[in-house]
Amino acid sequence: MAVRQPRYSKEEFARRGNEIYDAQVRSQVEADNHGRIVAIDIETGAFEVADDLLAASKHLLARLPNAQTWFVRIGYPAVDHFGARSLRTTR
Repeated sequence: MAVRQPRYSKEEFARRGNEIYDAQVRSQVEADNHGRIVAIDIETGAFEVADDLLAASKHLLARLPNAQTWFVRIGYPAVDHFGARSLRTTR
């Protein structure tokens, strides 16, 4: 299996991913998918929603094997968290 390489800097990756989510994806997924994961290809804007990161990634990569994938937990500021504090909604 070939290893996919990132084609953008971390900053550009995040900028593109957040921009696509805010402009195109959020309005389509936010109402009924709170807490689920959306995987977004930052080059095409294609996305998949699933209950966990692995499933969202697999679905998107099945459609777009070379996807540059950005993940968002719908309704939360981060995909995962560390420590005892729980994630708080910001949107």
